[in-house]
Amino acid sequence: MEGFSEFVGSRYPALVRYGVLLTGDRGHGEDLVQSALVKTYRAWGRLHPDGQPEAYTRTVMERLAWRMVRRRWRGELPTAELPDRPDDSDDYAAKDEAEAVLAALRTLPAQQRIVLVLRYWAGLSESEIAERLGCSTGTVKSRASRAVAFLRASRLLNDVQQTMGARR
Repeated sequence: MEGFSEFVGSRYPALVRYGVLLTGDRGHGEDLVQSALVKTYRAWGRLHPDGQPEAYTRTVMERLAWRMVRRRWRGELPTAELPDRPDDSDDYAAKDEAEAVLAALRTLPAQQRIVLVLRYWAGLSESEIAERLGCSTGTVKSRASRAVAFLRASRLLNDVQQTMGARR
């Protein structure tokens, strides 16, 4: 279809980054984007040229990520440590704020992570998140509150907060 390959070619990296934030994993993030792009392709006739295909794709990704949590089997069994991990001898890796935030997000249950990404990364209001995910505003508030409380208590983002405070 006209315009779809250009859309995918130009927006795929940004969509994958968003998928990684929503799922906490690069592989699952890419899978999420692929599933969302299939739905976008099916709706392309009404999205192009006057629609907003990226907004549509992101909304599909959010809903798929939200529903994915409810499935019992995810097809993979995570291990504590991968045997073929590369040597992490990067002296600056500990200071990489993006990686620290992503690592902290990975510790959260999926629905809490999704709510935080939509609230603080996408900048949506609680009511907009509730509408997008098909849940109540109270659910959004409680998931966000629990997630923030956990992150504060875990002190996973202390280094990031100190670095940000030093810049101001």
